[in-house]
Parts: sequence; structure tokens; C-alpha cells
Amino acid sequence: MAPEAEMATARPWLRAEGLALMAAAAGAYAVLDGNWWAFALLFLAPDLTMLGYLGGPRLGAALYNAGHSTIGPLALAAAGSAWWPAALPVAMIWLAHIGFDRALGYGLKSPAGFGVTHLGRVGRRAEAAG
Repeated sequence: MAPEAEMATARPWLRAEGLALMAAAAGAYAVLDGNWWAFALLFLAPDLTMLGYLGGPRLGAALYNAGHSTIGPLALAAAGSAWWPAALPVAMIWLAHIGFDRALGYGLKSPAGFGVTHLGRVGRRAEAAG
């Protein structure tokens, strides 16, 4: 089986995993009694990393991936749990955003182009190819 075909079988699972991440993070945010106006205001903040594409695809992919990997928000959540309680709701918003993006099929980016992700191609070229 070709690598692209192999990924096609995993893609729905990865997208469902993203949906579960979003739901769990939003649920945790609710349990933390977070301010939903703050949630709405900060939900799209990780997408500011797309400004890195102004410096080219390699820089853009690196910054986007740094802002859309679970490493950052999980580290922030650990800090929030250990000694910085105000960081915990922010970490949940960040995780919810990542889950939302993954559920929609937007994965980590490749320097080959914005539409090339670990979840497959996204955008108009993907629609034309599919």
C-alpha cells in the first residue's frame, strides 16, 4: 500500500482524536470556571504563528508547528498545575485550538508548503487532487 493510502486510513482517527482533544480541553476549561469571553478572545491566538510565512515557508512551518504542537500547552499546563495556576486556563484554550484545527484536518505543516500537513493536503489543491 502506498504511504498516502496508508495515511488515508489513519486520517479519520487523527481527526477524531483532535475533536476529543478539543472537547476535553473545553471541558477542563469549564471545570476551571474559566471566563468564556477570554476563551473566545484567545482561541485563535495560536494562528498568529502563521505570520511566520511572511518570512518564507521554512520559517512559517517552524513557527506554525511550534504553536500547534501539544508540547507548549502541555508544558504550560504542567506549570499551571505546579506553581502558576493562571496558566492552566490558557493552556486549555491553546489545547482546544489545536484539537479544533486537527479535527478540521489542519495538521502540522511541512516546509514544502502551507497546504502540506501530517494529516494530508488541505486547501484547493487537495480538493482538485481528491
